[in-house]
Amino acid sequence: MRYSGKIGYLLGLAVLGALATTTPAAQAQTISPSVAKPAAPVNSPPNPYRSIDNWARMPEGRSWGATAGVYVDPAGTSVWDFERCGANSCLGSELPPILRFDMTGRLIKAFGAGMFVFPHGIFVDQEDNVWVTDAQGKEGKGHQVFKFSPDGKLLMTLGKAGVAGTGPDEFNQPSSVLVAPNGDIFVGDGHGGDSNARIVKFDRNGKFIKTWGHLGRLPGDFDEPHDIFLGGSQNRVYVADRRNQRIQVFDQDGNFIAAWRQFGEPSSVFVGNDDTIYVGATFRDPAARKGEGRGIVIGNVRDGSVTAFIPDPADLDQVIRGTSASGIGADDMGNIYAADVGAHNLRKYAKVR
Repeated sequence: MRYSGKIGYLLGLAVLGALATTTPAAQAQTISPSVAKPAAPVNSPPNPYRSIDNWARMPEGRSWGATAGVYVDPAGTSVWDFERCGANSCLGSELPPILRFDMTGRLIKAFGAGMFVFPHGIFVDQEDNVWVTDAQGKEGKGHQVFKFSPDGKLLMTLGKAGVAGTGPDEFNQPSSVLVAPNGDIFVGDGHGGDSNARIVKFDRNGKFIKTWGHLGRLPGDFDEPHDIFLGGSQNRVYVADRRNQRIQVFDQDGNFIAAWRQFGEPSSVFVGNDDTIYVGATFRDPAARKGEGRGIVIGNVRDGSVTAFIPDPADLDQVIRGTSASGIGADDMGNIYAADVGAHNLRKYAKVR
């Protein structure tokens, strides 16, 4: 879908707005001069990917619920995901929501039954431990971050079960989690509405280090830090600041580097070792038909460029808000895995070679 005229002009202004909230040093390091020019909308680049239909296979008798997180393990041998127990909540269900698939899409492990209300973010660290956030609180559960061994043994819990708060040992709808190579833990704490809007940092043992950000629109502020990732050659922290319609970039101490609007309204973000950035995004364009303003935006974090766009599949056209990539990941071959919260699916896209 290509936009022109007024819409293209407005999206060009959005890119300029990104530069207005980027420090001069960061502009020189991460954004090329070409990005500053009003250009074609970011959902007009080519789509060099094909969808691998029905890639992830559930066991007989079990259907997909909503899913918002996916992660390829560091060795590239399996894909971790969760689904909300055949619905959009796991409250009262005995189904295990955390799922591990081999690279052919065969389910090889499942655990976490009875522990979650609303699983939301997932991360696999360098030791293959699996981290999952619970972004709602009900009946004495939720508002927590869990660390599991690959076999499903609970190793660590952050937050207070069922308690929403702003303290150093509390969360309010934690959306995402990551673990740095040195073991530091970062939590994107907040899911919009009456929740937090901050990043919380802990050491490898779960000891509180610091927090940064609060509800707002200025650089370093957040309004729904829906996903968080640390990676790329510069080892920076990338936050999908969804309601502010931008990707924010920080160093690991929380110092602001850049705010990028050229990737749309992001729900998810992943950065590969080759500095490729993948963003599951929505574009709020009232002139577009449903579905045509959503998809996966692909670019490069070295210069902020946008290189490809995968439009959302047709079966998401009736979903008003969100994207088929509410969670996103990629393997070293460039295959993309998208957690589809709207149509309840785990999608795979392969690059056409």
